[in-house]
Amino acid sequence: MRNDFGMGAIAIGIVLGARTFAQQGLFLFGGALADRWGARQSMITGCLVRIAGFLLLAWAADFPLFLLGAVVTGIGGALFSPALQSLVGSAAQRHTAQDDATHSGAERKNQGSTLFALLVVCGEIGAVVGPLLGSLLLNTGFDTSLLAGSAVFAVMALVFWLFLPKPLPQAPKTSAEPPDHSPSSGLWSCLREKKFIAFAAFYSFNLLAANQLYFGLPVELERSGAGVHSLAIIFAYASVLTITLQWPIARLMRKAGPKIALPLGFSLQALGFASLAAMAVFPPPRGLQILPAILLVTGLALGNMCVMPMAMGLVLEFSAGRPTGAYYGLLASAGGLAVVIGNTALAPLYELATAPAITAFAPWLLMSLLGATTAAFIGRFLPKSPARVAGRQKMQTA
Repeated sequence: MRNDFGMGAIAIGIVLGARTFAQQGLFLFGGALADRWGARQSMITGCLVRIAGFLLLAWAADFPLFLLGAVVTGIGGALFSPALQSLVGSAAQRHTAQDDATHSGAERKNQGSTLFALLVVCGEIGAVVGPLLGSLLLNTGFDTSLLAGSAVFAVMALVFWLFLPKPLPQAPKTSAEPPDHSPSSGLWSCLREKKFIAFAAFYSFNLLAANQLYFGLPVELERSGAGVHSLAIIFAYASVLTITLQWPIARLMRKAGPKIALPLGFSLQALGFASLAAMAVFPPPRGLQILPAILLVTGLALGNMCVMPMAMGLVLEFSAGRPTGAYYGLLASAGGLAVVIGNTALAPLYELATAPAITAFAPWLLMSLLGATTAAFIGRFLPKSPARVAGRQKMQTA
């Protein structure tokens, strides 16, 4: 944007902000569409919309058209991501149903967390490989990168069209459960679930914390003298942690259960921010300027590995057999809103954290307190026992 289109910092900020808002802000809408259309159709449509966005960016000759192309790519993501999560959730539900006859309720608990852990690992591999390929393509020109991206999503759309099963007709609703105990239904039923809304509000800290790797971490690298060039090393370290540890940590957290996994994960994130708050006041140790950033990233990565697959699996219990697209969409949109509000509050505090000083701890301490608060209270908003949910699902499929 700066080199090829001559955009200034304000214009670049508008494009990136609008693109992020279009995706995160529309996740709830995209999830609701996935519930109505089915995950297969929504994912294919999301790929096609993103192709249109890339082509608009390649065709753009002025700022308004470039901005429109960026927004369209965000809309494609809003259609795709909740549908993918809903599809994984459906696979987990089928797996649980097949195991009902041979496993106890405790063994079935949070079955979805295993598949979502695999989704995190695959996503992290993509997050490593994608930018590497993108940087190579950028050497051949921006338009070449856009056309290559369009080709990737065209292949994805074709694969989904050929291999994802078409949705089966829905079974008629049953009235076996008394009205007083039946969950609210409908496309926007998640908005009437006060416990889930509270859960999404607390869980949104996870996305806000992860966003500080892009928003706050460069400030810390400036303070410590490690330099922004260290970002590549830190992101590679975070990716290696996730790829190697996500699977065993997810299995361990699944055995521990959400009442342990979620507070533990958010406590680790709070501890990462607290360690940086304590070290930001003093000059960095000689030869270890990157150490505070490494401690922060370690806490955030380990915490995310504890909470993310578990939370995604819990959505299946919140939905209680209903379509899950809107639930996953609301979870993501809550995170996007937390990032907007949180970063707005943190921005002036980061101005105080660019050099070792008594005020440099402020943004990191605030994030640590938010993480500790989330760890303390999110356990109060967990869904009801999986056994009851499994029983309800059996009634619906009987």
